[in-house]
Amino acid sequence: MEIITCELPPVSIIGMEGEAKPGFNPAPALWERANARFGEVEALALREESGAPLGVWGAMSDLSRAFLPWEDGFTRGLYLAGVQVCPEALPPEGWTKWTLPAFACLRVKAEGDYAASFQAGLDELERRGLSLAGAVQECQRPAEGGQLYLFFPYKRL
Repeated sequence: MEIITCELPPVSIIGMEGEAKPGFNPAPALWERANARFGEVEALALREESGAPLGVWGAMSDLSRAFLPWEDGFTRGLYLAGVQVCPEALPPEGWTKWTLPAFACLRVKAEGDYAASFQAGLDELERRGLSLAGAVQECQRPAEGGQLYLFFPYKRL
């Protein structure tokens, strides 16, 4: 499994927001709603030279919107299913915009089982003597065939 250190710059995302609670994961329904209405934000998406969206994000924050880690064993927090946009973009009605702060991160290339990739990131933080300083972020790269990356913040920049 590929794990590298990187600096994640501030990232602006427009998407559909929901609250996760123990026993309830809003992500599937949020992705369904965001995908069904993607035409409303398609023109706002930042794009690769190929024309593919730069990033499709499953952004996360604690309930205070401070982008701290989810609570209760990573079961309680906010989730935003959306697309990366320029910082000046305004969300259409019914959409929400977040701007993730800059972080130093471990980037895990998710391969196979999501839970195993997530645990590998946590284990690598511990192995390096680092602690999770922010909510874990998910980014799919359409230009890479939809490859999913997990970002584990260890230091706010």
